[in-house]
Amino acid sequence: MEGTWEYISNSPSETQLLAEKIANFLRQGDLLTLEGDLGAGKTSFSKGIAKGLGVKGNVNSPTFTIIKEYMGRLPFYHMDAYRLEDDSEDLGLEEYFEGDGVTVVEWPSMIEDQLPPHRLDITIKHLGETSRSFTFKALGEHYNSICKEIFDR
Repeated sequence: MEGTWEYISNSPSETQLLAEKIANFLRQGDLLTLEGDLGAGKTSFSKGIAKGLGVKGNVNSPTFTIIKEYMGRLPFYHMDAYRLEDDSEDLGLEEYFEGDGVTVVEWPSMIEDQLPPHRLDITIKHLGETSRSFTFKALGEHYNSICKEIFDR
């Protein structure tokens, strides 16, 4: 099952609050992908997910480390695939995707062939200096129910 929802955020703090709300519904093995230009708000969204999962401390982009791991009510795996190529299977990404935590992948198009079919794909576009358009594409019933709970109220 697949569904699509749109959301407009007017500030980084609003983006983080939205992500915190979504984090309340996430469970072990969940995967969210974030696609958008540099500065679109991928890291702001990831910070909100981390906060909603109870992660303490600073969360920043894993650009040069590829994967950062944080502990909260569930482990949070923050991945930046920008420097990866589709044949990066020796990194063991499936262990994160099928693991005991929540994974957020920035730049998922770089590893598209390795992504599981069930996930929440999020595309972020600049609308203005602080406003962003979010398109949520739920791939699977679990992600559809999360989006319905958040956006159809």
